Amino acid sequence: MEHREQVAQLLEESPIIAAVKDDQGLEVALHTECRMVFLLYGNICNVAELVAKLKDAGKIVMVHVDLIDGLASKEVSVTFIRRNTRADGIISTKPVIVKFAREQGLMTVQRFFLIDSIAMENCRKYIETGKADMIEILPAAMPKIIRKITDYCKIPVIAGGLITDKEDIMLALQSGAMGVSSTNHSVWNL
Repeated sequence: MEHREQVAQLLEESPIIAAVKDDQGLEVALHTECRMVFLLYGNICNVAELVAKLKDAGKIVMVHVDLIDGLASKEVSVTFIRRNTRADGIISTKPVIVKFAREQGLMTVQRFFLIDSIAMENCRKYIETGKADMIEILPAAMPKIIRKITDYCKIPVIAGGLITDKEDIMLALQSGAMGVSSTNHSVWNL
């Protein structure tokens, strides 16, 4: 099954993604029903151990390579994650990193911070290239923008950032997002 199909099926079954930013969050995420985890912290000395804990708990693990201390924003970071961890994929704001990771057989998430119309246009252009398995748009608290993107995006869209309660989740999903990512532990089991 192609990554995109696998991701779409996973998000349909379990649309809430635990975005883990510290050890406390990791411990909470281990015991949630969230099937996918975005690992947003760590360093080159402990990332393999962090991924292993999550994998042993049956989670799909996506490592945000831009946020792992000691890794540079270069293709070798993807190679390091692929060779030295059991991660299922990577997240990055850098298209070249996402493209390389996909070529290496990893699942990929291209992350966009939509702060203005220029960022929106760049997102649209990127989507047309089809280089990621899914995109994550931040912040999630903008249903009108989520709808615009999902209307032309043929890959799964994750809405992240500023998710605080069930209403935020439902609004993002009703606007077309296939999943939501949040560092807010209180929403992981909704």
